[in-house]
Amino acid sequence: MTARSWKATRFLLAILVALVAFSYQIKRKTFIRIEEVNALESSVKDTLEYITDEYNKESKDLYNFRILRILKIMKQMTNHMEYHITVEMQRTTCLKTEKSLCDIQKGELHKQIQCYFSVYVNPWLEVFKILKKNCTNSS
Repeated sequence: MTARSWKATRFLLAILVALVAFSYQIKRKTFIRIEEVNALESSVKDTLEYITDEYNKESKDLYNFRILRILKIMKQMTNHMEYHITVEMQRTTCLKTEKSLCDIQKGELHKQIQCYFSVYVNPWLEVFKILKKNCTNSS
């Protein structure tokens, strides 16, 4: 093999590697989309209900909490869908055994928290899973 043909082969190989790497990056980015969404979307409503129920199940508090205010909802699309939700929640007058809509606690029992949830969602199969949760006192 001559020196000239060896250089041409190396050059073509370098171009091939660059094209493969570039096409991989394009494919990877086409499946990722992050956007802010409205709380009125049906899958968002179901997700908010799910995170409230799950929070109340896992909480050691005697009373249920409910979402008082939605601060931000982001939808991330990859090979699945995730919601990244930030909410303010407050303790209600309902004990854990009650499932009705209850008033917010006032006085000594008033407690407000701010929570961030990352939730895996498959709305067609009604599958939800909390991937990350972080709650802090805000009152």
